[in-house]
Amino acid sequence: MVDYPVVTLCGSTRFKKEFMEVQKRLTLEGNIVISVGLFGHSGDSEVWENMDEGTLTKTKEMLDDMHKRKIDMADEIFVINVGGYIGDSTRSEIDYAIEHGKKVRYLED
Repeated sequence: MVDYPVVTLCGSTRFKKEFMEVQKRLTLEGNIVISVGLFGHSGDSEVWENMDEGTLTKTKEMLDDMHKRKIDMADEIFVINVGGYIGDSTRSEIDYAIEHGKKVRYLED
C-alpha cells in the first residue's frame, strides 16, 4: 500500500483559480489534498446571505476551527500566497502548522 502524503491548502479564498490549479497539480504528483470547503471571497457569497452578525461570526469561527483540524490531518500545508499576499487567517494557520511540526510550502517565495 502506498503512503500518500497529505497536504492541506491554506490561503485567501479570493484565489479560487489558484486553489484549483494547485489542487490538481499536487494530486497528480501523488498527494492527498485537503482544501477549503467553500470560497467565501470568490463565488460562494450565497453562504453569507441572510445571516445576522452573530450567526456570521459563529460560522466564520467554525470554518477557521475546521481548517485547523484539516491541518491536524495533514503532513504539511501548502500556502496559496498569490502576489505574496498572506492575510490574518492564513498567517494564523501557518503559525498553527509550525507549532504542530508541519512542513510549510508556498506557491510563491
